Amino acid sequence: MKGLVKGLGITLKNLTAKKVTYKYPDVPLEMPDRFRGIQYFDPEKCIVCNQCARVCPTDCITLTGKKNPDPESKMKLVIETYDINFEICILCDLCTEVCPTEAIVMTNNFELSTYSRDDLFKNMQWLSENKTLVRQENNSAMPKPAKGGATE
Repeated sequence: MKGLVKGLGITLKNLTAKKVTYKYPDVPLEMPDRFRGIQYFDPEKCIVCNQCARVCPTDCITLTGKKNPDPESKMKLVIETYDINFEICILCDLCTEVCPTEAIVMTNNFELSTYSRDDLFKNMQWLSENKTLVRQENNSAMPKPAKGGATE
């Protein structure tokens, strides 16, 4: 009997306590600035050095390039594909640390929910459109919007 009264006392005390739940789908969570979310990729800056693919502990990055057709260009290689398999990506931030041109930066975007695992394979186009919620320290790495253009 003593245990029942003690349990009911805890229950009644917690009924009046402040609620700690979030209205998540309706009100987005405010993530800390150092949160490591989905990567943003800028193909214009990529020099196809493959350092990101080599340093990746899960081998989830696929990067291919081809010889630049313009012989007068400074760039020796031109990027063909850049794909990330988010099914196995651990968002460790190593790919952004080794990128010499800051073509890859982390965002605070974390929403990758999907009903199919096939949707977790993201290509260069999807990653370059992922401009929302870029971390404060990486705002300088983002391309500036054109004058008179709308920002996201």
